[in-house]
Amino acid sequence: MRVLLRLIRSDLRAKARWLYDSEALGAQAKALASDGTAAMLLYRLMQGSRRARLPVLEMVFNKLNVVLGGCIIGRGADFGPGFVLIHSQGVVINGAVRGGADVKIEHQVTIGAEKRRSPVIGNGVFIGAGAKIVGAVTVGDGARVGANAVVLHDVPAGASAVGVPAKPVVRRT
Repeated sequence: MRVLLRLIRSDLRAKARWLYDSEALGAQAKALASDGTAAMLLYRLMQGSRRARLPVLEMVFNKLNVVLGGCIIGRGADFGPGFVLIHSQGVVINGAVRGGADVKIEHQVTIGAEKRRSPVIGNGVFIGAGAKIVGAVTVGDGARVGANAVVLHDVPAGASAVGVPAKPVVRRT
């Protein structure tokens, strides 16, 4: 239970930081009422139910996320702390997806399997609206996936992937 609460607090702080550049309680309260946050909470409750081996609750939270959050997150999907759904509408994430900490996802994103092989998302990754990440690809730490990009190959750490099919463009600092 402590792990679940820690993850929820981390996610809420990350969303407040993303939306309001602040982790203050007021910013967290506003983030709690923002689009996508209910889906984030339902995902964490589903994940917690899975870890507690409560499959009926896991299924209930999964289905509530479809109805209330407008997104489908497979029951086995696993993201680290700081997981943010900026907008949840139309998000589809396969249950075998593994994601690191501080992953930010916009609306209409699909992270899906191909031939039972799913993506691995690194730490500090941003995925833009409408992006598709499919198959046994790795999106490296600090990478950015542009809006409507279709990622079919690995994205190196620190790169931005844009286009259809997406090509990595190394960021200059």
